[in-house]
Amino acid sequence: MELALIAVFVLGYAFIALEHSVRIDKAASALLTGTLCWALLVLGSDGPAAHLAEEFAHAGEGGLKVFFEHRLLHHVQEIASILFFLLGAMTIVELVDAHEGFTAITNRIRTRNTVKLLWIISFITFFLSAVLDNLTTSIVMVSLLRKLIDDKETRWFFAGMVVLAANAGGAWSPIGDVTTTMLWIGGQISTEGIISALFLPSLVVLLLPLLVLSFRLKGEIQRPAEAFAVHDLGLFPWERNVALALGVGGLLFVPVFKTVTHLPPFMGMMMALGVMWVATELMHRRKDLEAGKGISVLSVLRKIDTPSILFFLGILLAVAALQEVGHLLAAATWLRDSLGNVYAINTAIGFLSAIVDNVPLVAASKAMYPIAVGVGLSAWDALFVRDGLFWELQALCAGTGGSILIIGSAAGVAVMGLEKIDFMWYLKRVSLLAALGYLGGIAAYALLAG
Repeated sequence: MELALIAVFVLGYAFIALEHSVRIDKAASALLTGTLCWALLVLGSDGPAAHLAEEFAHAGEGGLKVFFEHRLLHHVQEIASILFFLLGAMTIVELVDAHEGFTAITNRIRTRNTVKLLWIISFITFFLSAVLDNLTTSIVMVSLLRKLIDDKETRWFFAGMVVLAANAGGAWSPIGDVTTTMLWIGGQISTEGIISALFLPSLVVLLLPLLVLSFRLKGEIQRPAEAFAVHDLGLFPWERNVALALGVGGLLFVPVFKTVTHLPPFMGMMMALGVMWVATELMHRRKDLEAGKGISVLSVLRKIDTPSILFFLGILLAVAALQEVGHLLAAATWLRDSLGNVYAINTAIGFLSAIVDNVPLVAASKAMYPIAVGVGLSAWDALFVRDGLFWELQALCAGTGGSILIIGSAAGVAVMGLEKIDFMWYLKRVSLLAALGYLGGIAAYALLAG
């Protein structure tokens, strides 16, 4: 069963990578992969499903139901929080865009020089993702790119740099990336410690690929014709500004809400969406139905890229099945036993996170390596104290290693869905740049750590 599960995952991964060749939408491949992996997990006679069936034998026919409640639904709970977060962020961004709120930003970016614009976009993404998070920032920046760049190939290069910059910017902030947030909440790292330790290495992760692309990209960009068009939406300038302020303010509110209430981030995103929904309804309440049709939340919801959300669902279900059967924990254990060096272990975890989700990898590491406390610790144990080298390096590697493949991070998956970037295109043109930045960031951390 375990070999069959791996085979299904690899086959599904191949179909996702070769989407344009096989002419099957990646969302369909991901959903089939995720559901088939769980079906094999349940039906396997020698896997965890059988073990659980014996464990809950006293439940009779309800044994399988107990399995789903304690395993599948546990994972679905975590997946749903991510999907609701994504749905809320996409809706807010689309609502701001429908009100032409982003024109206030795009009109201020006047340069047409490709390299100069690349640096501007990359640094905006880098710092914005530290304040928001890499997923939300990627969605916002892709919306801006559509207003700034007409040529698809050039826009895809910029979108690739958005993925790299968002993941790099999220790694050094406790609220910028889900894995850093996990370590922060778990007590492995502190706010001051992670910022001071990872800011410069994360900057190196961005700068190395940015410098290489600066020599490869030439000329000037062509802005879309609609970027200069004036649409008669019956909007006043103050309405555009209010929509932009509410949208950006709502996204900034999410990490504050999480810090204050300790509720999952999607709750803050739903609250931000609710406030913006009410505000825009009040804003347009005196307009006739036809005039407000294209800018209402109900109209915007119809534009949401549902296939991307389903793709995300399928991928996370498949990874959860691998986690459940124990493959991810086995991989983490093998890394500990065979490598033994914290740099080698975390570097490998970063590369693995480009293939499978970094969340279960970090979760497995947290379970394997408890936080070391006390005095007189050995040299090895001292690496695992709060703000120790192992945890800081793991935040860097798990946060930025996913950029090597476009489906290796939440930011990459979101950008892939929004821009319809081909997996193989990213692999050929961006993956090596991402790997260069990733290894450079690790080297920079090693130099700073002494």
